[in-house]
Amino acid sequence: MNARFASIAAVLASAACVGLTSCMSATPLGMPDPSVIGFAPGEGGHAIPPRCEALDQQSKMVDAGSARPGVAFGCATYSNLAAMLARPADLVAPVPYAGADAPLAASAVRRYEEGRAAPLKSESATSPSSSSTTSTGSQ
Repeated sequence: MNARFASIAAVLASAACVGLTSCMSATPLGMPDPSVIGFAPGEGGHAIPPRCEALDQQSKMVDAGSARPGVAFGCATYSNLAAMLARPADLVAPVPYAGADAPLAASAVRRYEEGRAAPLKSESATSPSSSSTTSTGSQ
């Protein structure tokens, strides 16, 4: 009986994987793919945001006899992504993921459980003493 349930579960799991993979294989609803972000090589390189005019999609709707303006779907998203890339060279040659360091993480958890974790430093930029200045700037 358990073998039958296991085979049914395997079939359902594989069908779900195929279904979910096919849903996410293409960019949704005609949105541009991330290849619209360019890359300029050089000193560290930099990402080039897309030209919004190229992403403009004309509206098919008419309002009071005149066509509505088009929308550049994805322009703000990809422009912001291009501005936030810490290492733009990853667009053309990404660094392979080496994986997590399991022994290091386990030792950190062990130190915490044994009460040997180092406390955080008491000084910080958000401490109450740093925000208690007067209008002249002195404390």
